[in-house]
Amino acid sequence: MTAIEYADQAGEIFVLSDSFIRIKELIDDESSTIDDISDVILIDPALSGTILKLANSSFFNYPGKIDTISKAVLVLGITEVYNLVIAYFTTQAFKSINAEQAYLDSFWEQSVDCALLIKFLGCSLNIPNAERLFILGLLHNLGELIVKQVSSDKVIECQSEGCDSLPWRMQRDVLGFTYGECGAELLKLWQLPYNLVAPIRNQDEDDFSSINTETQLLYIAKRIMTQQMFLKSKNTHELIDELQLTSLGINDDMLRTAIDYCDLERLSILAVLSPTAVVIY
Repeated sequence: MTAIEYADQAGEIFVLSDSFIRIKELIDDESSTIDDISDVILIDPALSGTILKLANSSFFNYPGKIDTISKAVLVLGITEVYNLVIAYFTTQAFKSINAEQAYLDSFWEQSVDCALLIKFLGCSLNIPNAERLFILGLLHNLGELIVKQVSSDKVIECQSEGCDSLPWRMQRDVLGFTYGECGAELLKLWQLPYNLVAPIRNQDEDDFSSINTETQLLYIAKRIMTQQMFLKSKNTHELIDELQLTSLGINDDMLRTAIDYCDLERLSILAVLSPTAVVIY
């Protein structure tokens, strides 16, 4: 099966809600107002609560209190609220997956770590609106859940211990594609923006001259997370070329601070997006 065939099968199971589709339509419509978008969000109390919790978290570090959805849209901006909406509905869509809770908790922890790392690096490098990078990290590995649902045994093969091959290389060997490429196909089916789909598809591209800054940062954040979670015996520089880091202005101090930031913020984000994952702590 190809990545597209996996995504097609998963797309029949993992479906974004009607509320998401309506919010997307309003955001795509230039004539829509903040109140129009807020009204649709308010229809879903769980979505509203999630957005307000995240908006008031240290993740955004807004000095005042954001107590209404309208204020969240006004303060954070439509694009950022849309990313929070995507984050919420994505975690909801995959709740129907046939997988053990412990596996899912670990999966979302890895995703949140990658999201926090790329957000920190983007902010440190003064990338405009760096908070938006968070959604790339959060969604970067959805392809694993797709394969888990359709061919659970393939995920086990890709995780085989004792193999020197890196995870993304194992995925190519076992499946013929990476989880990133598979996840990107589902995001296409969901009609998410190209600036989300492309970096996720190309997250394992080693040639930095052929990918944009967002994709380069995702490449680095994913490898830091992988080293911290699964490959502690390896040095970061075994996974990331020194020239790739220096081309972006990233040094070892920044990487260490990024990891510290991730350790500090992990629980607060997990508590909102995947509460059961917090139990392991």
